[in-house]
Amino acid sequence: MDVSLNFKHSYAELSPEFYASVEPARAPSPKLLQFNTSLAEELGFECDLLSPAVSQQVFSGAVLPRDARPIAQAYAGHQFGHFVPQLGDGRALLLGEIVDRYGKRRDIALKGSGVTPFSRGGDGKAAVGPVLREYLLGEAMHGLGIPTTRALAAVTTGEFVMRDRHLPGAVLTRVASSHIRVGTFQYFAARGETELIKQLADYVIQRHYFEITGDPHPYLSLLRAVIERQADLVARWMLVGFIHGVMNTDNMAVSGETIDYGPCAFMEGFDPDTVFSSIDHAGRYAYDNQPAIALWNLARFAETLLPILGYENINDAVAEATAILDTFMPYFQKCWYKGAQEKLGISTRDNVDHISEADRKLIDDWFQLLTSSKADYTTAWRCLADVADGDASKLQSLFDTTVGLDSFLERWQRMQDDLSDGQIAANIRDANPIYIPRNHLVEEALSAASEDGNIKPFEDLLEAVSNPFVEETKFARFASSASVNFTANYRTFCGT
Repeated sequence: MDVSLNFKHSYAELSPEFYASVEPARAPSPKLLQFNTSLAEELGFECDLLSPAVSQQVFSGAVLPRDARPIAQAYAGHQFGHFVPQLGDGRALLLGEIVDRYGKRRDIALKGSGVTPFSRGGDGKAAVGPVLREYLLGEAMHGLGIPTTRALAAVTTGEFVMRDRHLPGAVLTRVASSHIRVGTFQYFAARGETELIKQLADYVIQRHYFEITGDPHPYLSLLRAVIERQADLVARWMLVGFIHGVMNTDNMAVSGETIDYGPCAFMEGFDPDTVFSSIDHAGRYAYDNQPAIALWNLARFAETLLPILGYENINDAVAEATAILDTFMPYFQKCWYKGAQEKLGISTRDNVDHISEADRKLIDDWFQLLTSSKADYTTAWRCLADVADGDASKLQSLFDTTVGLDSFLERWQRMQDDLSDGQIAANIRDANPIYIPRNHLVEEALSAASEDGNIKPFEDLLEAVSNPFVEETKFARFASSASVNFTANYRTFCGT
């Protein structure tokens, strides 16, 4: 089988310390489980040439395209606050880069493709359930308009992997703007390899932040740019109730995309202290802690850049970097309030750079209502459109008492712009999804696929969350909350 995907290899052309060349394990009996045709077309692939027979060979690693150059990337990372100087791709391989139809460079990588020099005693494999979870969550985030890595294909391998029990094996093909992480910078900083830090920073600027090329202080500008993208990303997460679950520095992409869908989940009943990860015993990565953790991670990123900032006195470098880090929280707040304005249907009240105190108070009061009632987060926002249409009953049913809610709604309606109720309702529905990957539905779909070989529940849920703002009768049950007992006991696990 002779296949070419027009791969480029700019990352593999960096110094050899950045990666290890590795061949993927050969899947004994690969079978295509899912293929993302729309993404393939966006990448510029000729889908007619990528038949299931070809795709299951190529995207399992059984057959390499002739222009592939598989490498496992090196990186370090703080995991739950503890630094590990060498992590790296323990079960992933970057095959190459594609320049898509829009001129954007994208990584194409296998995940679950076998042992690498960074496997740390693991088998380098993945199971069907976690592979499909990452596929589903990535496409849901894309449907929500949130920057994310995405899945191109999921292929079963025809073998079992051993976790708590034997599970069917699979390989995910992940597409990303790049797989460069804060931990990638930490890998070289821990070794005192300043020239390699500079090489990496220059590469990141060229690939992701070309607008700062030629800046007199490019690495300070890089820090500022990464901070702004991360602040915007975390605000977007939280506005849809997403909890990443494992915001280690090796899971923060400097491109500003969501990466690594392990113990992540969407919140149902609103509680800022919500933790779903089975390994987050202290709540480090709880919903409400995500901005502070992002800033902590960015401070570690800033530390890696200190030697290349161009200051003879390290204290001057620290002062400059700290001043930029101090912009994170104000920028996050701006993104957060602007997003909440849009979700409330009042985003036209102010200009893009100003949020009135009255709007801030309205938003804060809304979140206080959600917190005190533990109302279903996604449904509550969506029901505001029904209120605009003249029916408050659905929203009222989510709350134990309507006293505070009724007074809030009176203020909210007084603060609307000169738009018709119908336009306000339409704006709210455009900004608030009706479908998210609710945890009980995710588990049902993954269990059916993994244990029964039934992919249809996954495909139905995938269809709904890929177009999350448009209500369809056939997806009615996908808009319903899980039982209180399910949510109270639900935990997610690292798996891919």
